[in-house]
Amino acid sequence: MRLACDTGGTFTDLLVEEFDGRVRMYKASTTPANPIDGVIAVLELAAGEAGLPLDRFLASAETLIHGTTHAINAIVTGNTARTALLTTQGHPDVLVLREGGRRDAFDHETPFPAPYVPRRLTYEIPERIDATGEVVMPLDESSVQAILARLRDDRIEAIACCLLWSISNPVHELRVGQLIEQILPGIPYTLSHQLNPSLREYRRAISAAIDVSLKPLMARYLRDLRSRLRNAGFAGRLLVQTSQGGMATAETLARTPIHTLNSGPALAPVAGQALARRAMIRSDIIVADTGGTTYDVSLVRGGRIPMTRDTWLGQPYQGHMTGFPSIDVKSIGAGGGSIAWLDDSGLLHVGPRSAGAKPGPACFGLGGIQPTLTDAAVILGYLDPGYFLGGTMTLDRVAAELAIDQIAAPLNVTREAAALAIHQVATENMVQAILDITVRQGIDPAETVLIGGGGAAGINSDAIGRRLHCQQVIFPGVGAALSAAGALLSDIRSEARRTRFCSTSAFPMQSVNALLDELVAECHSFATVAGAKPGDCRIGFSVEARYPNQVWEIDVPLDVSIFNSPRDVRHLCERFHATHRALFGFDDPHSDVEVVTWCATISWAADSRAGGALRLHGEPRRSYARSRAAWFAGHSGPVTTPVMDLGDLAQDTDFSGPALIESRFTTIVVQPGSDFRLDGMGLSLTSREFS
Repeated sequence: MRLACDTGGTFTDLLVEEFDGRVRMYKASTTPANPIDGVIAVLELAAGEAGLPLDRFLASAETLIHGTTHAINAIVTGNTARTALLTTQGHPDVLVLREGGRRDAFDHETPFPAPYVPRRLTYEIPERIDATGEVVMPLDESSVQAILARLRDDRIEAIACCLLWSISNPVHELRVGQLIEQILPGIPYTLSHQLNPSLREYRRAISAAIDVSLKPLMARYLRDLRSRLRNAGFAGRLLVQTSQGGMATAETLARTPIHTLNSGPALAPVAGQALARRAMIRSDIIVADTGGTTYDVSLVRGGRIPMTRDTWLGQPYQGHMTGFPSIDVKSIGAGGGSIAWLDDSGLLHVGPRSAGAKPGPACFGLGGIQPTLTDAAVILGYLDPGYFLGGTMTLDRVAAELAIDQIAAPLNVTREAAALAIHQVATENMVQAILDITVRQGIDPAETVLIGGGGAAGINSDAIGRRLHCQQVIFPGVGAALSAAGALLSDIRSEARRTRFCSTSAFPMQSVNALLDELVAECHSFATVAGAKPGDCRIGFSVEARYPNQVWEIDVPLDVSIFNSPRDVRHLCERFHATHRALFGFDDPHSDVEVVTWCATISWAADSRAGGALRLHGEPRRSYARSRAAWFAGHSGPVTTPVMDLGDLAQDTDFSGPALIESRFTTIVVQPGSDFRLDGMGLSLTSREFS
């Protein structure tokens, strides 16, 4: 048995994969003060339904895969270690100068954020290495020792080191690391060339600072999680989801916690990609994961999940860029718990603030009083207050009415009209997030398929698909816990990178092949430590490349692991031109290509059943009303809407909306004018207007 547990902002999701590939799903409220409590709570739910005490239930589990927002929450709340940054003398402002600009070129009132590490905790080290790796100024070790003594007196808890051109010659950074171990034993440190061998100094510096600032917190969190699980009876392997769409051991991620920043959301596109491939969908895929706090959208283009280094913590330009590769996921504050509010001019907004898990939407009855999208869904008749989370939680309709009245009264509209307006504004926010990742890349949403995931996806995914004219909207059977499903489908993986600049006009084949051999050896070393079987491992290669004089590089996959002839170099150029054309609509096939970074990724399936059927089981039958009044845009009054239990729908049979499809973990709102059917993939919706 394998367990996949994803801790979100509002609910903690659990998928239990049995030995025969069947899957059961559970949800429990997240406990922000201690997320581990939410993990234990959802495991107790699963054990109780299985009729077993928790220790016996966990004893039969071979693996637990954990996705967590603990790292990013710590950054947002400022709960990270007191961190110092060591830089080359004369370059102390790398985190102050940053990259980027302003969201609004004419906004001169919004200040730039303070640097991730305060300027007063940035220390200059006398040394210098040039771009070729030559030592221009030897490392002044006595100055380093004096600085480290000051750090001890200043109660520094973590140290980041980013020296100029350490990617060309790391000798000075390595020596600084040795001195830290000698003078400040036990203080965690991160060397930029080891973590993120990027050509750009800011990205190396910010990623090293973020990583080391999380080490004390995440080491403690993962240690406590393992201890709590062991005490509860779990003796299997603990894996943690990464921002790159894979998994790694808890011990590995305690050493490099920056990999966990986008831990949960990054697995949703992995699930979408695998499920779409199984359903033989040829179109580009939009994967939208709607939780209680955020709306996370990503794109699977041509069967590939795009990666990015431009991940921001917070709003672009107003937050901090990680400078670290991760799956390209756009998150906005638009989930089931997003708060509706009116600005000074009376304009309605939904989000980005969220009611979260506590107090939650007003209808949760936990003390929340502000109107949210979930409260609006109750007023519109979309949610059955007596059957939320399969009846384990009763929603308070009166509290929802009082909350929505806070919007209805100032606007002088009916309660239902206000709720419908909240629904429409939230839908439009989500549409704009999707347009940003599709139209910006030259993709017409009308030629895509939308996969809806997350517990709140059913509220408005059909409306989103209709607004975008998507070919189809699909709710997978495990869609209510899409990120956790991605964990069951993802691999254990690790990445080795080197920066080595070269041009295809004078390609140094011998030195490149030697570098690729080094990357392969590093990958195999990781696999050996992680306990992989050599025959199970796969190694893929890619490069970051550009045209001459371009500022930014793009990721290009390689088909070879060694360059044997000029033909292999020409093939690299052809792949680059094709990738550039797909991304930007043009290429320059007669131009040389400059390669900046080389990458090798090793991966293997976490379990022989990985990518199993993922057929959701355990949906209990219940007695329910066959219809109820619901409100839809374009209709002046309530519409008597059929209510159907997802478990009772006949397979491969066509139905017409409007309809409310209820399951234990979500309610799917089918708009008037949409058709739907249940098939092997899940519930599929199409609009009669666009078919």
